[in-house]
Amino acid sequence: MSRLDRYYRRGYEWFDERLDLDSERSTLGKAFPAEDSFLLGEVALFSFVVLVLTGIFLGFFYQPNTAMVEYQGSIAQFHGEEVPQAFASVLAITYDISYGMFIRRIHHWAAHLFIASAALHMMRVFFQGAYRNPREPNWVIGVLLVVLGMAAGFTGYVLPYDNFAAEAASIGYVVASSTPIVGDSIAWIFFGGDYPTALSIPRMYFLHVLVIPLLIGILLAAHMVILYRQKHTEGERDEDFTGEPVTPADAPTASPVDEGGSELGLSNEPTSTDGGQPETAAAAGGDRTVDRDDDGVVVGLPLFPQQAALSAIVFFLTLGTLSLLSGFFSVHNIVEYGPYDPTSTPELVLPDWYLMWMFGILKLLPDWVGVGPLTVEFVGGVLVTGLVILLVLVWPFIDRYEEPGHFVVDPLERDWQTATGVAGIVFLSMLSLGGMNTVVSDLTGIATSSLNPILLSLAIILPIVAWLIVYATLGGFADDSGDGPEPSGPSGGDEDA
Repeated sequence: MSRLDRYYRRGYEWFDERLDLDSERSTLGKAFPAEDSFLLGEVALFSFVVLVLTGIFLGFFYQPNTAMVEYQGSIAQFHGEEVPQAFASVLAITYDISYGMFIRRIHHWAAHLFIASAALHMMRVFFQGAYRNPREPNWVIGVLLVVLGMAAGFTGYVLPYDNFAAEAASIGYVVASSTPIVGDSIAWIFFGGDYPTALSIPRMYFLHVLVIPLLIGILLAAHMVILYRQKHTEGERDEDFTGEPVTPADAPTASPVDEGGSELGLSNEPTSTDGGQPETAAAAGGDRTVDRDDDGVVVGLPLFPQQAALSAIVFFLTLGTLSLLSGFFSVHNIVEYGPYDPTSTPELVLPDWYLMWMFGILKLLPDWVGVGPLTVEFVGGVLVTGLVILLVLVWPFIDRYEEPGHFVVDPLERDWQTATGVAGIVFLSMLSLGGMNTVVSDLTGIATSSLNPILLSLAIILPIVAWLIVYATLGGFADDSGDGPEPSGPSGGDEDA
């Protein structure tokens, strides 16, 4: 036994005497497969933690008020001018408060990283078929988390109340108020009435700092509880695995779907099995061999101390990445745009990348799609956007499997599902390009009136072409057995969204 092992054992025994850790051995031994791509979810979680901590700091100094005040800060061009109090407070945070600019930048980049890592996590889950029985609930939660993340981003960049933010918020207001019958009520709830009003910024602030973070926190907690209760998935094993069970012999067992119960461990590479079969618990004190095709047992790192230590490394790497981004890359420069001025409009107003596809729908749809009370803003901003989100939300019930599976699946072996995922990415990419139609127009010299039909056509045609190419490449047309959502076997492969 090495010196490090002796120190660890002494430390564990000291805490065990006081906290009875052995009674929670099955919890601390929860298996986490050693797959790097599985850590994307943890990056999203830690980004949210950073968002909360930096948001608390910013909340001490931000003033959610549109009342005009005389600016007395460090920016000479606004000195002595009447500016909205919200705008003045963001200037103070950025240029007058110690570490204010750095914390604001970290908050900005953490928001982007939260959405990016959550989206990449969902893409991995999708392409590996890891959303299926019994993990449909966590997929739904994951989709809702991404949607709430985008909503938090929108309400966040409205708060500085500079000319850019006010113009961007007006687009959201137009979409919200375009809903037939209830549009005015929705606009009053979220924007305080006809935007902008004195209630607009306080409403956005309330949503940004309380309602949306609370919902995200609840969903994250539910996500983690479901992940703990269910067996974690893993990649296919190369060979049989032999390890020493670390769950006590009297530990309660559990069903494969509900929760983990038994673990296997090695001295140099501790791993655990989840699945809690009676013979596993009875095998405590001796090695047990797990068949490479046995998806009723998960082989991985125990939650404590190995996975906990790995999670700590991921947290500090996430924090370090955010710090580097904040140190070298600036964020939204409100000085350039100035305070909100209803008499002027910024030359170029574009949303953040994660909202660009929605903006593209509004930009590309022709006016004739609006019929009667169904305006083009409602059709594009509510109906089409809602249908896209709904399709992603219910995907596990489209690609439905009766039998549970606990191994992830090679995307190259999932022809029509992988083709659909690639087509979806192409579709959203083309819509995002449509959101930047003015930039594309400047680069190509084609007027936006002529460019928009081209981009809309490409947004429809290219996903179909991409689907056919991927489907054919993966042998879908040569498969005589059919490629619909047929039920899979026990090793069909699933993962937590």
